[in-house]
Amino acid sequence: MLLHVISRGKIGRSPEAELVARYEKRMTWPARFTELPEVGGRMPEPVGQTRIVLLDERGSNLSSEELAATLARWRDEGVREARFLIGAADGHGEDLRGQADLLLAFGKATWPHLLARAMLAEQLYRAASIIAGHPYHRS
Repeated sequence: MLLHVISRGKIGRSPEAELVARYEKRMTWPARFTELPEVGGRMPEPVGQTRIVLLDERGSNLSSEELAATLARWRDEGVREARFLIGAADGHGEDLRGQADLLLAFGKATWPHLLARAMLAEQLYRAASIIAGHPYHRS
């Protein structure tokens, strides 16, 4: 299953970009990171059956194990792509929120978009490690 992070805004050359690149290189699952402009831009075509996860401050606060279990279940159900959408400063519109399979939050705090992207990359790496039984999660 492809783990596809689609973010609004450019990460550029930053410490957060270095973290994203570090976890992207370590991923054992197929992963793709796509940037869209703050407004507009064309959403990439889905790859087969797709699940949509919106990063949203009003979303569920899943543990790493719960996220891993969700991804494993989707994979086992034949889902080809899990899309993780990080919106612009104003978040996501109600229409997109209504289409989402999961609203995901990283706690009650509001995080900068670049940091949320790095945190998501790490959590996806951690989830794949949990599923594979790799000791990264609790080494």
